[in-house]
Amino acid sequence: MRMVIATCSVDYEGRLTAHLPLATRLLLVKADGSVLVHSDGGSYKPLNWMAPPCAMAEVAPDDAEAAEGVVAVWVVQHAKSEDRLRVRLHEVHHDSTHELGVDPGLVKDGVEAHLQRLLAEHITTLGEGYTLTRREYMTAIGPVDILCRDRDGGHVAVEIKRRGDIDGVEQLTRYLELMNRDPHLAPVTGVFAAQVIRPQARTLAQDRGIRCVVLDYDALKGIDDTEHRLF
Repeated sequence: MRMVIATCSVDYEGRLTAHLPLATRLLLVKADGSVLVHSDGGSYKPLNWMAPPCAMAEVAPDDAEAAEGVVAVWVVQHAKSEDRLRVRLHEVHHDSTHELGVDPGLVKDGVEAHLQRLLAEHITTLGEGYTLTRREYMTAIGPVDILCRDRDGGHVAVEIKRRGDIDGVEQLTRYLELMNRDPHLAPVTGVFAAQVIRPQARTLAQDRGIRCVVLDYDALKGIDDTEHRLF
């Protein structure tokens, strides 16, 4: 991984356009080719990024950029679309490369891991005709718990929590934004699944077109005793 701290401006062009004015930011270039632009706030969410497959070239600034104090330009081009990230570096404060090795992956809380496995085994819990694509579908910003297809063949990203809070909805939203940029996946819809979903999280999810599903852990395990239930 290459880590660069630089005073820079950033422009994203393609299916959408976005501009980050001149400021000091953290730039990450990962081994998978992804490039992420971070500020010193906003938790772990990047301000802008380019997901693989993409290629990055470091080029000299043109005359107009040089006159503005630009010392180098990163051009990051997506391989399967017209999306392009252009990072103009005015001053580089730090530039280092680190070999992180093979990551063992995220070790989830036991109940969440069990819920993920059980839901994958009983994917039709989400609806008739659903089929599993894979668990832990990797994206440039982390693994989606489950990727599956609905009865119409559309891709569905599922985020699983024990307790469904707003943070979980925000996490799934970021996955959906990224995955819907991939023409091989789009359109991708979302399902937020948890044993308990807080009202605020449900409201936010519904506002963003994300379906909420409450999971019954005992029922998924096949030990739900409906005969002796009071309700």
